Amino acid sequence: MFFLLSKILDLAIAPLCWAIALVVVAIFVRSPRRRALLLLLAVLDLTVLASPPVANTLIRAMELPAEQSYRPDVTYDTVVLLGGMVEDNMYGSEDPRAVGSFNQNIERLLATYDLLRQNKAKTAILSGGPTEGGAIEANVLANQLVAWGIDRSRLLLETHSLNTHDNAIDSAAIIRQEGFHTILVVTSAFHVPRAHGCFRAVGLDVDMLPVDFHGYDPALGKHSISPRAFAFEQSTAMIREVVGRLVYRLHGYSIP
Repeated sequence: MFFLLSKILDLAIAPLCWAIALVVVAIFVRSPRRRALLLLLAVLDLTVLASPPVANTLIRAMELPAEQSYRPDVTYDTVVLLGGMVEDNMYGSEDPRAVGSFNQNIERLLATYDLLRQNKAKTAILSGGPTEGGAIEANVLANQLVAWGIDRSRLLLETHSLNTHDNAIDSAAIIRQEGFHTILVVTSAFHVPRAHGCFRAVGLDVDMLPVDFHGYDPALGKHSISPRAFAFEQSTAMIREVVGRLVYRLHGYSIP
């Protein structure tokens, strides 16, 4: 039920949905002034949130609180790789061809690979269930790591989780079953506060390794203010994360 409600909420808070709703309402409004105002709000919604500086401001606000607690001198019992980087494709998750189709969060996978390659972690828990296309994310991640030379015996697959709350609960079950004590969680920087809170909520003391930073220091150079599709996508993702943190805390899924 929570997963379904989260998808409905996701639509309700999406700026693109706001713009569409404003245009639809404007069509049925009789007053020319009100119609013009609604259309203006729709345009502002699209153009302001599609501005790279605005998107960057939102990203930095989400990324800067990310806690870096990775200890280079520790060989971790396991590194938990949180899903959210596999793109749906035409191949099933058991198909050897189901590798290499990833989104902008791929640094999570690259960091995990590096930790395993350098023996900074003995094992990895790959946490990710079915994608919208039906592929099991953990299986796809495992295929890719094996293709890069990681022994499959070092990979523990958690194949049911659909969100960060599930990631923490299902990974905790594996951690306790295996008797792991030193745990490192790898995820995107903007996602670290919510993810860390979820692991606290299930009673685990974990270290965090934030990766996949997208924000930049605006003082370092000039950047275009013209609307860009990528900036609108980034703004949308950050708004979703703000609401996600709030909802998780209200439900007790994440502890600050």
